[in-house]
Amino acid sequence: MKIAVLGTGMVGQALAGRLDELGHEVIVGTREVAATMARTAPDAMGNPPYPAWAGAHPRVRLATFADAAADAELLVNATSGGASMAALAAAGAENLAGKVLIDTANPLDFSQGFPPSLFVKDTDSLGEQIQAAYPELKVVKTLNTLTAALMVDPAPLAGGQHSVFVSGNDPDAKKTVTGLLESSAAPPAAGLARLAPAWLSPATTSPGHRPPHGSPW
Repeated sequence: MKIAVLGTGMVGQALAGRLDELGHEVIVGTREVAATMARTAPDAMGNPPYPAWAGAHPRVRLATFADAAADAELLVNATSGGASMAALAAAGAENLAGKVLIDTANPLDFSQGFPPSLFVKDTDSLGEQIQAAYPELKVVKTLNTLTAALMVDPAPLAGGQHSVFVSGNDPDAKKTVTGLLESSAAPPAAGLARLAPAWLSPATTSPGHRPPHGSPW
């Protein structure tokens, strides 16, 4: 399958690398290819710059968001939550229409320091905002409650079977994503983006945060 991973950070790198291992034709999307390939400093988390990762994954191409999305059969939003809408706008609605988007982003707000809060919550979610902005796109929210390393290899944390959340309003799209996750040894369940802060800090969670009645998210 031709898969475009939008985002060059550690989540994008982890997912692109795993999808490449599984034999998919992977292309990573970025805002500016030349600027991304010119990076020499580690990122904010101390991870090596994208060119170092790219050198170890020669089959994975790098392109602009628009070019990556245009040639893809399936998309992965691996951008930070605050950049997701801009990245998808750069990809272009015409390149997104009719395709499945795996949305791994979280609407984390670090403006008040750590732990973060959510800039979208309670009666709305980032995934729903993306779906509303691109109605012809088939948004499936998943993997956003895991760290990048666990997204692709949960074994170091616990043995046996593993479940991840899969949320969306298109049954066929969820089946497509379910199959992809199962091929990567991550059997799915169902759930929400609101659990994201739980793995950042227990202090950020509060009881009673439930989706609106009947919400597919």
